[in-house]
Amino acid sequence: MDLNALEDFQLVAAHGGFGKASRASGRSKATLSRRIADLEDTLGLRLIERGSRSLELTEAGRLLIDRTEGPMREVDEAMTAARDGFATPRGRLRIAAPLLFSQVALGRIAAAFRTLYPDVQIEAVAEDRLVDLVDEHFDVAIRTNPRADNTLVGRCFARDRLVLAAAPSFEQPKGRRGHRFPLPAVVMPTFRDGEVWSVRNDQLCIEPQPVLRVSSLLTVRDAVAAGAGVALLPRSIIGKQLEEGELISWGTADDEVALWVLHTSRRLQSPKVRAFVEFLCEQYPDGSFTVATR
Repeated sequence: MDLNALEDFQLVAAHGGFGKASRASGRSKATLSRRIADLEDTLGLRLIERGSRSLELTEAGRLLIDRTEGPMREVDEAMTAARDGFATPRGRLRIAAPLLFSQVALGRIAAAFRTLYPDVQIEAVAEDRLVDLVDEHFDVAIRTNPRADNTLVGRCFARDRLVLAAAPSFEQPKGRRGHRFPLPAVVMPTFRDGEVWSVRNDQLCIEPQPVLRVSSLLTVRDAVAAGAGVALLPRSIIGKQLEEGELISWGTADDEVALWVLHTSRRLQSPKVRAFVEFLCEQYPDGSFTVATR
């Protein structure tokens, strides 16, 4: 396939017509039309419906745009880096990150990264759902305890622990090992009825009775500190409250929370992605996820 023809197709699609694409690129409308016709012949598909006044992409054309926009951008960046003789991070970097990480860490990290690489423009989306990096045009995703995925590669850059926390006014239950204590709890929407929270090698087991369901771990923390109930919370966001006695720990869960930075497993890795992955890992040299406090 002629990559120049594919580039011209993306150019015409982006500008909505041959005339605008011609003026933007300096190439003649005849050249653009011929290259797209050659591309359609190669694929055996019609990519553009040509009207007298307007241009519309066919379903095949829209699919081709969606699937090739990211890879072609990476190829363009690689070609620019090769012409310059070095790989300078540049262009737009789209990041998908969980809400909590975005709230407590990503702003500071993104600002520091931009100081080092001013030619990179960062667009960060904060939400807890699993985005599709290819279909939604993300360059990297930050995830906690990600499932194995042969389309993605990455690195674990930090680890955290879950603490069973309560306000000092809550009396910690005591009893025989393995006994389950029903207690009011503050939970996230992902909480499943019937869950049991265990700490200290099952020496303390809690049957959470949800009294509040909220969508932010910071809100969970504040509600627990106000006495609404108990909760499993990342140590990274309650360290200050534990030190000051606003919260107390009833124990730590056995399983770690691993934070990973992931990107697509294409062999061609863009300079901006490589630089961001390295920079993010450097922010946590001892592998512990900590939150800066003012």
